[in-house]
Amino acid sequence: MLWPGLTVMPTLLTDYLPESLRSPWVLATLTFVAWVGVFLLAQSILLRAMRRVAASRRWAWDALVAHALSTPLRIAIVASGLLVLERTLDLSPRWDRALDVTLTAAIVLALVLFVDRATRGLLDRLAGESMVLQGARGLIQGTVRGLIIAVGLLIFLDGIGISITPLLASLGVGSLAVALALQDTLANLFAGIYMVIDKPIEAGQFIRLENGEQGYVTRVGWRSTWIRKPSDSTVVVPNVKLAGSVITNYDLPRKELAVSVEVDVHYASDLGKVEQVTLEEARASMREAEGGVPGAEPSVRFHTFAESGLRFTVGLRARDYAAGDGVRHDFIKRLNARYRREGIVIPYPTRTLDLPGGGWPGRPEAE
Repeated sequence: MLWPGLTVMPTLLTDYLPESLRSPWVLATLTFVAWVGVFLLAQSILLRAMRRVAASRRWAWDALVAHALSTPLRIAIVASGLLVLERTLDLSPRWDRALDVTLTAAIVLALVLFVDRATRGLLDRLAGESMVLQGARGLIQGTVRGLIIAVGLLIFLDGIGISITPLLASLGVGSLAVALALQDTLANLFAGIYMVIDKPIEAGQFIRLENGEQGYVTRVGWRSTWIRKPSDSTVVVPNVKLAGSVITNYDLPRKELAVSVEVDVHYASDLGKVEQVTLEEARASMREAEGGVPGAEPSVRFHTFAESGLRFTVGLRARDYAAGDGVRHDFIKRLNARYRREGIVIPYPTRTLDLPGGGWPGRPEAE
């Protein structure tokens, strides 16, 4: 039994067409044109309304769906017109079979195009907010597109009556062989996926690995991560090793960094004056040195009776890791000059030798 809705339009056309134009082929052609024209007009109105709604919102699924639906809907409408054409005409079994295959191919193609466009649009929007996804967008898009096409092909084959069970079994065996041959590459790939999802590091951040390597992350790829060292050379680290390494990220939770400077003063020094002078120079250094943080308050903490003097730590703040050396350099120069003006002594290491009887070992004592 045919779908009742498919016979309505030919019946209406039969009532209004002259006798000479009531041929089945003429009726089928007019029905096909009218069917496709009406639904294309409805599609245009629907997509225009969706775009208007999406334009009024910052992050709207309407625009993404409207863009993804435009071409697939046209294909689906033409495919439905072919279905009407098939149901209207009394065709031979061979032509019926050909139209069925064409209709199935058109529907699968429309579905594949819609899913591919939707995932690509979603990936483009997400990549605009993540530098990691920007670098990996090509691989993700290629992988997803390959999976979509493969699934679409399987659906098409199953739809036209070809058994896909042997094909799936062959794909399973082939996938196992490929996985064994590419296990190192796949390990790096999945480690790269972990880096993208967990985000322990991102491009532009300064990191130190447990083996002592340090530098700026320039690229987080699917197989390896590139680190530019302060010497301007590049270290390429496989993702599987990076994922299993202890990483110190100097840009998390923020780029601003603490800078410590160890200082010794003579035991005879006035510690109150030492603290006051040191804080004044620390504030001046953070205010005027390139890379300093003017609003941060420095600290002075005495902590050790060292061999040659009293030792304390000065806490400064730098804008980021690279600026830390500049802030430390400026502060040491300022502090040394100020201590000289104030008469504060930075002691040299000294050793006192106590010799028995006041003479050298092995020599007779002086009379």
